[in-house]
Amino acid sequence: MSEQKTALVTGATSGIGRAIATHLGKAGLDVVVHGRDSVRGAETVDAITAAGGKARFVAADLTDTADVQRMAREMGDVDVLVNNGGFSAFSPSADLDVETFDSLFAANVRAPFLLVAAFAPGMAAKGQGSIINIGSMAGELGLPGGAAYGGTKGALSSMTRAWAAEFSPQNVRVNLVAPGPVYTDGTDADFIKQLGTTTALDRGADPEEIAEVVGFLASPKASYVTGAILAADGGRTAI
Repeated sequence: MSEQKTALVTGATSGIGRAIATHLGKAGLDVVVHGRDSVRGAETVDAITAAGGKARFVAADLTDTADVQRMAREMGDVDVLVNNGGFSAFSPSADLDVETFDSLFAANVRAPFLLVAAFAPGMAAKGQGSIINIGSMAGELGLPGGAAYGGTKGALSSMTRAWAAEFSPQNVRVNLVAPGPVYTDGTDADFIKQLGTTTALDRGADPEEIAEVVGFLASPKASYVTGAILAADGGRTAI
């Protein structure tokens, strides 16, 4: 029997992250659910185990370098890393405060960098691994008020390509999924519906639709896919 593989999903206690963690659990991976809220973390773990999967919760503040590094040390090796955690903030550039700007880049850019730096060498040493970064259509096109947030996701796209060049020779695949508008708890449903009308499919997505794409990239079915920026945005960046 092959050894069960471990997947760390950051920002996995709600929204897209929770859908990804649940999907990977159903696929047979041992899922480490990252978040800051232990109550929501326990709920996510319970949902995965109730479906027959295996999961546990870890807490860390992605804006805190020491906390991210502490989590990585305590984790040990992982086989699949999904950099989903972070947050969005849209604002006219003149109105965005420096603290929010710095927090955006800390959570959305620096934390994924630290985690890849921590886990990718171990994957490379084993000769296998899959890293999936969750970007955004905001990182692939211009949106009013999205200079800072889009900048973080654009940076993540660039790092994805660089990491693919760095680690793929050791059979560590690195890809990015760039969702469009997605209906999640805490988002304005009317805003997502409005954004959905700008897509070729004329609708927003359910989190599970994004999780399906991540599940593919995490699996052996995507064995020849690396360095890809995969749009899951209903065709928005294509038109």
